[in-house]
Formats: sequence, C-alpha cells, structure tokens
Amino acid sequence: MTGRVFVALLLPLLAGSAPVSQELFPADCSDIYANGQTLSGVYTIYPTGDTPVQVYCDMGCEGGPPEDAKWTVIQRRMDGSVNFYRPWDQYKKGFGNKNGEYWLGLENLYQITRKKKYELRVDLQDFEGGKVYARYSYFSVESETDGYKLNIKGFTNGGAGDSMELHNGQMFTTFDKDQDINKDINCAKQYLAGWWYASCHYANPNGVYSWGKDATFFAIGNVWYHWKGYAYGLKFISMKIRPLP
Repeated sequence: MTGRVFVALLLPLLAGSAPVSQELFPADCSDIYANGQTLSGVYTIYPTGDTPVQVYCDMGCEGGPPEDAKWTVIQRRMDGSVNFYRPWDQYKKGFGNKNGEYWLGLENLYQITRKKKYELRVDLQDFEGGKVYARYSYFSVESETDGYKLNIKGFTNGGAGDSMELHNGQMFTTFDKDQDINKDINCAKQYLAGWWYASCHYANPNGVYSWGKDATFFAIGNVWYHWKGYAYGLKFISMKIRPLP
C-alpha cells in the first residue's frame, strides 16, 4: 500500500474518531441508545475504553418520553437468586446475572463516572405492589485508592425518602475490607452485604433477600429505612445511572 492510499484511508477515521469511538466502544447505555438501540436489554459497554463489560440497559421502552430512557443499571435485586455477601475482589469487578440480579462492579463505576457527570435513580418495590423511587442529581464513585468513595447529592423524593444521604462521602466496605467509620464493628459483617456503610446504614440494598417483613435479625435485609424501615426486605431494587444533559 502506498503512503498516499494509506493516508486517504486513514483521514476519514481520524475526522470521525469521536462518533466511531462512541459506536464501537460505548461507555454507557446512553451511547448504546444514541447508536439506535432503543430496546431494554443486555448490551456491551467499555468503561475503560477497551475492555468489554455486559450491562442491562433500561431504555424506558414502556411508552415514556426519551428523557426517561438511557439508564445504565448498576445494581438489581429481584428474586434472591444471587448471593450478595461477597469479598472485596468480587465487589470490585462485579458479579451476578445481567438478565437478573447483579452488581456492576466498583471499578466499572469509577471508570464510568470519572468521565461524565451522572444522576442516579433508585427504584423500589414491596411485596404488596407498592412502587416508589429516589432520585439524585449527582452520583460518582472515586478510585480504589480513595476507597471507591461515594459522592451523591441533589435528592428528589419519589415516595422512597432519602436513605442515601447518610452514605454520602463514605468508602466501600466488605467483610474482608473494613472501611466504614464504625470503630466497634465491621458493618459489612454485621449486616451481611457490601456497601458504602457509615456507622452503619439507612440503605442496605445488597443485604439478605428476606422476602418482606422479618424482624428476626435486625436490619440485615435488602432494606430502605425511610420507606419500609429496617424489618422489611424489598421485592425489587434497581439502581441506575445516566449522564446529565
């Protein structure tokens, strides 16, 4: 191949490098949506730019407006099929079934949220048919060096109440890596999950799937205190993020 032909082939790629990158290496579900994939389902994204990661994209295909679409689901509980009491390395890289219950991974969250500003929506359902949500206008996760610290603000109440405020600014804790601010216990061991515990929690989405109200063991369930208290394990929890307009 001559130099002139090589340059002729290369120039269109260079001129369109941003769209090509977005199309071939989408960073989140908003990029997937922009590429014409508007149905909810499992897609492949590239948080680091080159390593593929599967994720469930909530594209809002229930007849809602486009501004309610394009969500990247980062956590989901729905049937108790996945054990969320796991060590640090698994919370770091992610685990579970992208068509069911899963955790996307702390490193993926850091890589995604360091490049754009994101909002967070948490959808909750109980076993009696109730549905509520909490929405936050800003969500990010810092690097592993900083303990994957959570940054969250801008609460909007969709009936759930604000059970995340307590966890703002906290590092992530698992049973084998204690980074919470409780000096007496490891909150992850006490409440059987991995989470951004303070001392200890108002929200425990990764707790034991306890199938509704059960006060046998205090606050170990997948609870959201400001909606159902500490004794009620929720039927469904979904945490999802989207770039700010």
